Amino acid sequence: MQDNMNYMFQAGFLQTRAPFFMDVVTLIVAILPIIVYASIILAKKKQFKLHALTQNLIFVVSVIIIGYFELGVRVGGGFDAFIQGSGVSQTYVSIVLITHIMIAIITLFYWIRTVLNANYQFRKGLIPGSQSKGHKLLAFKTFLGIVFTSFSGIWVYVLLFIY
Repeated sequence: MQDNMNYMFQAGFLQTRAPFFMDVVTLIVAILPIIVYASIILAKKKQFKLHALTQNLIFVVSVIIIGYFELGVRVGGGFDAFIQGSGVSQTYVSIVLITHIMIAIITLFYWIRTVLNANYQFRKGLIPGSQSKGHKLLAFKTFLGIVFTSFSGIWVYVLLFIY
């Protein structure tokens, strides 16, 4: 499988030490909050079916990207391989990375819950409607998590591949 994946470890396009796959994932992570917010605007404009469709699509694509990222990290040698060449202390990067991972995992669970609940409630006609307030609160927490995951992921990238 490694031979089929050599492209992943070629030089990235962001002009850093990062491999190609890391640049792709980081770029997607950077724009994810903007894409999610654009979908939220659809709900604010009462385009609920389109909002639901885009949120589900964004979620599925994001899970695929997470899988692509995890595969690249594992095959690429993990943290020890990627910290090579960084001018930042391994302890500091580890703390930032652990914080990022904790935020990302919590966010993923919130996101799964938000999507599953919303799909059920939308099919049952509860949103928009009686469950809208609860959905908005859970969705807001999920969106904040996506924003924090994005910023912390970008910070990890900067520490590993720029400094």
